[in-house]
Amino acid sequence: MGGEGVLCGGVWVLIDLTFQTVEDDWMRNISDIIERYLKGILHESPEGMIEIQRNDLADQFSCVPSQINYVISTRFTLEKGYLVESKRGGGGYVRIQRIELPAQSALHNHLHHSIGEEIGQTAAEGLIYQLEEARFLSKREAGLMRAAVSREVLMVKLPYRDQIRARMLKAMLISLLGK
Repeated sequence: MGGEGVLCGGVWVLIDLTFQTVEDDWMRNISDIIERYLKGILHESPEGMIEIQRNDLADQFSCVPSQINYVISTRFTLEKGYLVESKRGGGGYVRIQRIELPAQSALHNHLHHSIGEEIGQTAAEGLIYQLEEARFLSKREAGLMRAAVSREVLMVKLPYRDQIRARMLKAMLISLLGK
């Protein structure tokens, strides 16, 4: 198992060169690498925003542009705290902006409005992810919360499941984040 650095757009990206024989594993790994790269340059951006050329990025990672689309559409969602704007065509670009969570004092109000009276599993997981990324939750706390709000645990019919999930999520967050 070896690692090697690659310079991509002025940022060194450490790549684990463990190759899998299954194509899905390779695609997941390249997706992880592209995600880490984009998050790295986003973190370095003073504006908290980056603009990329889809084709240029695909060339840098020796993949097809649809792989870049996949990463952006699954890993940089609004639920995960990102705003994505895309312009297609000759001078097209993809703009990714990190949406910052409000300060601690406004966090409870933000959470109350984000969760509401009911919340689906995808939205709940996105909110948990966003709080973990912002370091309001530890990795362990986030994992426990994701397990608690999963549809496999909440084996109740809709809409009751989403209502119970919202109440549980609010209770856990109030407990973890203080008053």
